[in-house]
Order: sequence, then C-alpha cells, then structure tokens
Amino acid sequence: MDTAHSTSRSAHPLVQTLKTTDTPVVKALIQVLTDHFERQVSLLAICPNSEAVTKAALLAAQEANAPLLFTSTLNQVDRDGGYTGWTHDELIEFVDGEADRLNVDVPILPCLDHGGPWLKDRHVLEDYTFKETMGAVKQSLESCIDAGYELLHIDPTVDTRRPDGEPVPIDWVVEHTLELIEHAETYRRQKGRPPISYEVGTEEVHGGLANLDKFERFLDDLDAGLRARGLEDAWPCFVVGKVGTDLDTSYFEPDTARDLTVRTTSYGALVKGHYTDYVDNPDDYPLAGMGGANVGPEFTEEEYAALMDLVELEGKIGTSSGLKEALRTAVVGSGRWKKWLHADEEGRAFDELENDRQEWLVRTGSRYIWTDPEVQAARQRLYENLEGHRDAEAYVLWTVKQAMMKYYHAFNLIDFNDRLERVLLP
Repeated sequence: MDTAHSTSRSAHPLVQTLKTTDTPVVKALIQVLTDHFERQVSLLAICPNSEAVTKAALLAAQEANAPLLFTSTLNQVDRDGGYTGWTHDELIEFVDGEADRLNVDVPILPCLDHGGPWLKDRHVLEDYTFKETMGAVKQSLESCIDAGYELLHIDPTVDTRRPDGEPVPIDWVVEHTLELIEHAETYRRQKGRPPISYEVGTEEVHGGLANLDKFERFLDDLDAGLRARGLEDAWPCFVVGKVGTDLDTSYFEPDTARDLTVRTTSYGALVKGHYTDYVDNPDDYPLAGMGGANVGPEFTEEEYAALMDLVELEGKIGTSSGLKEALRTAVVGSGRWKKWLHADEEGRAFDELENDRQEWLVRTGSRYIWTDPEVQAARQRLYENLEGHRDAEAYVLWTVKQAMMKYYHAFNLIDFNDRLERVLLP
C-alpha cells in the first residue's frame, strides 16, 4: 500500500471509503466480501487478551497487509478494566499508540465479543439478578460506543436462572437481542455517534440456535422485530453459527457452514465462527463462505509457550526468574481454572488433578493473570536475565505473530488491503 501512516484508525483510506457508503464500516466490508470475494476470503478477528497478543496482532496484520479486527469480551476489557486492566477507552489508546510506534498502516476495527447477560464472570460470581446484569451490559455497550468500537456482538443467550443444560427459548433470545440493539442505537443517536455494525447469535448449545430450524426462526423473528422498531438499518452483518468447533473439538464442518450461509446471505449477513483456536482445517473457512472467525485463547497460549521456551533457556545459563512458579500460583489463586474442570474433576483441589491437566489449566488460564504484579515482576526478571542471550520480548512477539499468520494465509487475507483498494479505490 502507498498510503501515509496516521495515528487515527478512522483516517485510513479504506475505512474512509467504506464510511462514505453511509453504512457502518464492518457491515460495508461484509458487503464488499459478498459482492466481490464470495467464498474467497474470511476475516480474522483477534481477541486482545494481553499486551503481547495485541502488539503481535498489529505486526501480523501489517505483514499480511490485511484488516485487523480486535474483538474483546467483557471479561477482557470493560468499564472496570477486565482481566487485561483495560477499559474500552484504554484499549483504543493502547492500540493507537502501538500502531503509531510500530508504524502499522492497516484498517483497525475494534469490536465487542459476547455482549449479553451473565457472560461476564463477575456477573455470575456475584449472583447478579437479570435486571442488574442487563443494566451492566447496557452500560458496557455505551462505553464501547463512546470509545469508538465499530461492531457490537449482542448475545443474550445465557440465563443462569434456568436448569443446567436447558436451552434458552428462541423467543427470549430474540426479545433481549432486540432490547440491547435498541438501547445501543438509541444511545448512539443521542450521542451523535456514527452508525455501528452488529453481530448476533452464539455457537453454544445453551443458546438454543444449534439446529437449522431454530437458527432460521431466530433470523426471521429478529428481522420482524427490527422492522417493527424502525431499526432495519441495524440488521447485523455477522451471525454466529455452530459450525463444529467448540472447547473440546477442532474440526470445522464446511457443509454445516454452507447451509447456514445460504440462510444468512438473504439478509445481507455472513456467518462467523467462534472457537476457531487450533482448528484443524482453517483453509475451509473461506471456501465454505464464512465471513469471519474469532481466535483468542490460542494466541495467549502461544505467548505462554514462548515464555516457557525462554524459562528453559534461562535455566541453561544458570538463572531463575521464578516466572513458571509465579504463573502457576496466580492461575490457581484466581480460581478461574475451576470453570474448565470436567465433570469428574469437580470438587478436587488443583494439586489433586492429573499433571497434564494442571499444565493445561495453567497454560489456558494464563490469559487471566498476565497483569498480576508478581507475574509481571517475574517476567521482567526473565527478560533481564536473558539480556545478551536473546531479545526475549521480540521472541515472544514473533512466536505469537507466526501463529496469527497461519490464519491470515488460510483465510486468503495476504495483501487483501490491495485487493480492497482495487475494488474501492479504482
């Protein structure tokens, strides 16, 4: 690309061109995919679950010359800081500052992932009522809009008042999806903010959208409800579908994705996949017509793996930062590891679990505790211990970036900005 770098994400020529359509940016981008790149390209959305992952994402997007979607959950980034320590404004400030420092010149599109009741751990742990959790989610949507987020995932598919395993009724999901979109649109207009894109649905069985009939009913009822409220322009550009991948499976089902895509494209939307981490067949995403996919835990697990490589190197030169021990202590102390326990592990102390399960829980739970003061201090000692032997931070960023590049290649996103320019800026 031959465009001058700007510290303003919205100043990027492709973003500016997409905005001139009077359609929100991500929705306009999806329309371009549908019109010009059908079954060729899927967008990559990366969860900014640590500073290292966020920096690596900027470097990867620059190397790929492709748009970068950051999609943060309310656990990660929220008004109270989330486990990253960032508010929505602070995430944007960090991204803009790093993009400027690293001379990154790609469209950067911040997005909210899973904005809905009881999808923030704190709301469950503190036993929020429905009114309390919905009120908190609405405030978080307002915070995202104020910060300049480009897309909001509206996801009222959890109801902790229901028996475990009982799916949430479709009517309930539709009703509260409409309520949250209407709230966001009312607030956005009152504040004079530009149009925003939306994502709806869930891949989770508890969300009630796991089969095609219910998926179609959800879309039909949502469409009718938006029209009744005069909110046709807020129709989502992404619909999350269950396409085979979840916490315990890694095979993407192309035929299922094609079936869902046929239904969503009639509404001008594309299907988005979640749980794409370590997926077996990422090349099949664009071929199946998927509009995009979220990847999160994989990248922070790669961060953990890189740090463990450095801990091993540290041992070879006779020093010890104590990072591995600090990570374990922080993960166990956070209590978050309990959410990943299997049924036969419930009630057992961490030390009573099998060694490989302990290792997995520390690795996947590391994303929650990168900002722990003891972990940060140990990480700094590690980097200092390796001075003269390895540029430790560069190695971590390189490792994470390489994991991201796998998806940029598989999703046919290499030099996609140039292809967009030829379509949008002839």
